[in-house]
Amino acid sequence: MTTTVPALGTRTAEGSALQAVLLDMDGTLVDTEGFWWDVEVEVFAALGHTLDDSWRHVVVGGPMSRSAGFLIEATGADITLAELTVLLNQGFEDRIDRSLPVMPGAARLLAELAAHEIPTALVSASHRRIIDRVLTSLGPQHFALTVAGDEVPRTKPHPDPYLLAAAGLGADPARCAVVEDTATGVAAAEAAGCRVVAVPSVAPIAPAARRTVVSSLEQVDLAFLRGLMTEMR
Repeated sequence: MTTTVPALGTRTAEGSALQAVLLDMDGTLVDTEGFWWDVEVEVFAALGHTLDDSWRHVVVGGPMSRSAGFLIEATGADITLAELTVLLNQGFEDRIDRSLPVMPGAARLLAELAAHEIPTALVSASHRRIIDRVLTSLGPQHFALTVAGDEVPRTKPHPDPYLLAAAGLGADPARCAVVEDTATGVAAAEAAGCRVVAVPSVAPIAPAARRTVVSSLEQVDLAFLRGLMTEMR
């Protein structure tokens, strides 16, 4: 876990139960879920294997170890997990160096949270080297802290990353709003006890208790997030 700006504590607007906002990265703030799959396809093609498109829904949103491990087992490729991880991270970095599309509504939401001094964290299953590269475009000043997938013993779908982020912000997980785009991330946030906004990027996500599904981040603003907490009362 890396703190990028001084922690803001739990200061919120009077009467608001929202203590912090925790945001996923790939597919939520930046349109990169497709990048990962494209890189996986390219790497395995170089190894002499063709990936089945149906596997995309299996690997999306998960930690590198799970996704890469699944693909090695599914294809029988002659490569170690450590070797594949290096190739995938390098391929992804090459992609985002060429283009890093920000999701519609992301810049506006981050600016609004910063303007109202809402404690905000970036919580991703991606490795630290990837997060730091993406932060140069998103703006590290928007996040009080960031949590990377290779910095926790158990990453998504386990609750650990979100529990760590909430603790780092001095917030009650039940008073944290999480924005996620995959079922894996949603499972992690809900296991941590957070209120979840799902913005599906690749596979559909059904509404459920403590979970609101929207079609775009453009539908999410501070009033919307505070309203979710009001519904809990």
